[in-house]
Amino acid sequence: MAQPNAEPVEEYDYEGLPPNFSLLQNMTAGAFAGIAEHTVMYPIDAIKTRMQILNPTPSAVVNGMIQGGYRIATGEGVLSLWRGMSSVVVGAGPAHAVYFATYEAVKHLMGGNQAGVHHPLAAATSGACATIASDALMNPFDVIKQRMQIHDSQKMYKSMADCARYVYRSEGLSAFYVSYPTTLSMTVPFTALQFLAYESISTAMNPTKTYDPLTHCAAGGVAGGFAAALTTPMDVVKTMLQTRGTANDPELRNVNGFLEGCRLLKSREGLRGFFKGVRPRVVTTMPSTAICWSAYEACKAYFIRQNDSVV
Repeated sequence: MAQPNAEPVEEYDYEGLPPNFSLLQNMTAGAFAGIAEHTVMYPIDAIKTRMQILNPTPSAVVNGMIQGGYRIATGEGVLSLWRGMSSVVVGAGPAHAVYFATYEAVKHLMGGNQAGVHHPLAAATSGACATIASDALMNPFDVIKQRMQIHDSQKMYKSMADCARYVYRSEGLSAFYVSYPTTLSMTVPFTALQFLAYESISTAMNPTKTYDPLTHCAAGGVAGGFAAALTTPMDVVKTMLQTRGTANDPELRNVNGFLEGCRLLKSREGLRGFFKGVRPRVVTTMPSTAICWSAYEACKAYFIRQNDSVV
């Protein structure tokens, strides 16, 4: 409960969880942030998936963002760039709700909510814990999303539910989680790098940690792009594992893990293959990170104002 002489909203530490901000409100803010983040930049993510496919058919080859976007739009229709987004909308809300609730809880337990103090270990650890929890929920939805993003997927799946049924019947339940260890090998260091960079940049730009949208967007965007570039190799292997069921190549269809995927990728495309799609990944992640945290903070600030008004 806020005190009678409570300070204005702007005095709350951006990273901190205000005392009158409930877990349900925090999860709602996180869900709003997750949906906003993924939907706005979805077409670029679809192009990135196409670029990362191993041994695509000649008609499905994508060599760059502009060429890829034009080829998909003219060959399959503009709406194909948004195909599979329903899976993201359904999964991102609950996954990000879990993410932000876990992040705030762990950071609070580690004493990382003290204003004016730099807590890189608390930020990295809480971010990693949040990622492990949210990815367990999001991974099946991510598999469905990437299956629907591939070339001519409309001929295979009519909807998100149809895709889920097809994958389950033809490959079993394990197909939804075969990439989970690889996903964690990407998202845990991504989140740790992102929050370390964000914490450092935001502290340098705004030492008092008062609410500052400009600092939030700039630090979040730079941190997200930095982390995305460094974790691209894991993202390429993740895409391989999540789309292997659609391949005609027997060796590719039988890839069962991260190391096996790395060996196959290196033998087929060399070290350059590990950075396929790095540009659209960075272009997608930088604004997505800013959008995610902006939406989260806006929703969080709204709840704080509402709570203060009824005290």
